[in-house]
Amino acid sequence: MLVKSSHFCLLVGVVLLMPLGQVFGDKNYSPYADSEFPVRVYWGDTHLHTSLSSDGFISALHGLSPVGRLDLADVYAYAKGNTITATDGSRVRLSRPLDFLVVADHAEAMGLMSGLANNDPLLRQTAKGRGWLETVKDLNSNYDAVKAESIAWSLDPDGTYFGKVDSPADIKFRRSVWEKAIDSAEEHNAPGVFTAFIGYEWAGMVYAGEGRGWWHRNVIFKDGGDKVRTVLPFSQLHGNQPEELWAYLRDYEKSTGGEALIIPHNPNLSGGNLFKTRDSNANSFSPEYALKRSRYEPLVEVTQTKGDSETHPLLSPNDEFADYETWTWFGNPGEADSKRQYDYARSGLKLGLQEQSKLGVNPFKFGMIGSTDSHNSLSNVEENNFGGKFLEFAPNKNRLIKSERWFEDIFKVKNSFTASGYAAIWATDNTRESLFAAMKRKEVYATTGPRISVRFFGGWDYQSDDALRPDLARVGYSKGVPMGGDLVDAAEYAAPTFLIHAVKDPIGANLDRAQVIKGWHDQDGQLHEKIYNVALSGNRRAGPQGGVPVVGNTVNLKQASYTNSIGDPELAVVWQDPDFDRNELAFYYLRVLEIPTPRWPAYDVKFYNLNNVPRDISMITQERAYSSPIWYTP
Repeated sequence: MLVKSSHFCLLVGVVLLMPLGQVFGDKNYSPYADSEFPVRVYWGDTHLHTSLSSDGFISALHGLSPVGRLDLADVYAYAKGNTITATDGSRVRLSRPLDFLVVADHAEAMGLMSGLANNDPLLRQTAKGRGWLETVKDLNSNYDAVKAESIAWSLDPDGTYFGKVDSPADIKFRRSVWEKAIDSAEEHNAPGVFTAFIGYEWAGMVYAGEGRGWWHRNVIFKDGGDKVRTVLPFSQLHGNQPEELWAYLRDYEKSTGGEALIIPHNPNLSGGNLFKTRDSNANSFSPEYALKRSRYEPLVEVTQTKGDSETHPLLSPNDEFADYETWTWFGNPGEADSKRQYDYARSGLKLGLQEQSKLGVNPFKFGMIGSTDSHNSLSNVEENNFGGKFLEFAPNKNRLIKSERWFEDIFKVKNSFTASGYAAIWATDNTRESLFAAMKRKEVYATTGPRISVRFFGGWDYQSDDALRPDLARVGYSKGVPMGGDLVDAAEYAAPTFLIHAVKDPIGANLDRAQVIKGWHDQDGQLHEKIYNVALSGNRRAGPQGGVPVVGNTVNLKQASYTNSIGDPELAVVWQDPDFDRNELAFYYLRVLEIPTPRWPAYDVKFYNLNNVPRDISMITQERAYSSPIWYTP
């Protein structure tokens, strides 16, 4: 096994993360002009809410007043790297622009709160709409945050607009809002420069006894407005089962010839439902069900502001990095730990192998991405530029202080929000078609915010010096499959080899290590997992029992700073599975860790010169990337 890990590779990392023409100053320079494989990773957010989402709207600093609230033009301008004026009047921008964006407002009551604030004439056409307007009219001049929230959540708990789903008045208003969302995405979509997908969030809920769970899913259309205008968003009011959402997309594709996919998010808050091995009607999976699920839900959002969903320390007790931004499900504090296996991606992937052994089809064959789930219209999840999930939690000197507001009952304390994450896509072009195709084939990965470049290939004959090749990607594709792919046809004595390459964020922290996470289903029907430290920075070596010396810690909390005097800017290796059994189903994915860095509250403390901050606030983090898996089938 050869490992490339050295401090002199920083320039290489920059080159790999940027178009080569940009690096060398020649806009016409095109590497591998004859290649058909991706040579660039694109960065974006597939889960951003605006004031068209009711919960995004009511959390604004100005309540039901439209003053100071961002519109869709601001949302896209910010994602493209432009400076805009935030709701509090401050001037804000991203450190670097995004390449793509999905504005995924809730289908349920989309645009209702903003319509009330703007006295939308369509709402005045019905008695119910006029009643709502009468209820909230005094809040613009006499704003009371608690009262505004109470009214907002009591305006039709079931989310209907006019009392009957798909009544003429309901459809008319919903269409007016949906057209606005479509028009904005069409205006800002610039093939080759910036991709604006049309999408929304379906907010399914599960109630079981005293517990509850989210099985929310984001719907992303590949197509433009000409096709997407033929439908309205399918909401919880139309169907509260994922199978009904799949049927909606099947009908859309059949009638338009278009395509769409679904990304579930927050497995960690699903209440034991996202990866349960029965359908919504408590029936065992069938091969047809498994095929349909893997076809419509090829990805899972594994990290975002409401915590990390890779794994849980109770599920992975031998994983020293398992307890990362762990949230406890708030719906049922007494929930049995036995449910947790259905709430995290790693255990979900293992359960997929279990079902595949029975059905011949893997229902949980998903790739992994990150996104923000921000409800403040801004995709800013860098630790030193964290906008918070809601506008109430935008940067201010009080956001680390505990309160008794309704948010605290749900989200405990504000400091528990996570500055995460982003979606990374390896695609041939920055277009809807190319990015969507990459998502379907799962050639994507998640990061908790940093723009770490990650390559992960699996095959049967990678050689140790392939990790040093300047054309590493070409070698990777020619000898094997990328992340999201399948390994088959193992020779009798062969074990799979993996070509791994990770480069630090050019303006971020050095890397600590690269790990391969393996899960497998043995011939006795048991599920297993193991973590392999395959590349370590600083010439460290694993001990006889597999233990690894810590990378160190350069964080200065007083200054909210760190140095890159430890770790390495680049890690590259060819690794072969030493425990391979050609008769066992397995998956492999890559986890890349940065060195320790300040967590977002540390920057707040420094910037606002705060004292008496609660001691339970985490001030240091170790950010990471998760690749999509590569699966092995005998």
